[in-house]
Amino acid sequence: MDFLEVGKIVNTHGLRGEVKIMTWTDYPEDFEKLEYVLAMQKGKESRLDIQNIKYQKNNIIVKFKQLTAIEEAETYKNAVLKVPREALGELPEGVYYIADLLDCQVWDENGLIGVLVDVFSTGSNDVYDIKRESKRNLLVPIIDGVLKNVDIENKKITIKVPEGLEDD
Repeated sequence: MDFLEVGKIVNTHGLRGEVKIMTWTDYPEDFEKLEYVLAMQKGKESRLDIQNIKYQKNNIIVKFKQLTAIEEAETYKNAVLKVPREALGELPEGVYYIADLLDCQVWDENGLIGVLVDVFSTGSNDVYDIKRESKRNLLVPIIDGVLKNVDIENKKITIKVPEGLEDD
């Protein structure tokens, strides 16, 4: 089964075992579709069944059936949460999981640029971090006209590098 990381438990919330989760999904409400998550920490994996979800600023507060007291919740601080890929459903056209984009070769009209090693969001757009041979990494903002094609099956992304960004 293929799993995707969806967030991290960053703190406890209250005395009854609720936890604060920093979500790594574009839509925190995706958690409402889930029955459970797998909590990964210190090489161990634990299933946590979702009982209730509340929203708080940029995080969500989740009550898991297995956690009934703050002391239990504290043991899960910093645990990374993952779910089966199929639990998240189909993505809309032109939307990709970062896990699928990582390690793709990135090309432009002149040939191979490098390999995508990270994707981060600035709030207004994503930025691709491309590792290049014998050069510093190239940070490319994914704005209109930059992303030309994404071929997940062949691990190939085609872009048009914005003018002035390339530093030979």
